Amino acid sequence: MAHAALDFAIAFPAVTADWHASSNTLVVLAARDELALSWLGQDVEAAGLAIAKVHEPDLGGALTAIAVEPPGWRLLRSVPKAFASDPDSRSELGRR
Repeated sequence: MAHAALDFAIAFPAVTADWHASSNTLVVLAARDELALSWLGQDVEAAGLAIAKVHEPDLGGALTAIAVEPPGWRLLRSVPKAFASDPDSRSELGRR
């Protein structure tokens, strides 16, 4: 998770600066598996949004994390929150 956030910050410094100034909020979500994470990443790319992907060399290059710019919440709102006590909990991105 941290790798994806740091990689995103380095790759997209202007987006990161805008995010930091406006909300500075991180939401950690949990994809079901690598395939689901890959599909999410493809959806983000198809939408033309900024994304950083982390592939772990010690896990055979498996995709283990992505970081997405703030407008991506719309694509991710149905993904469960990581570390939630209720495994069926869904993110509340964009809800205030």
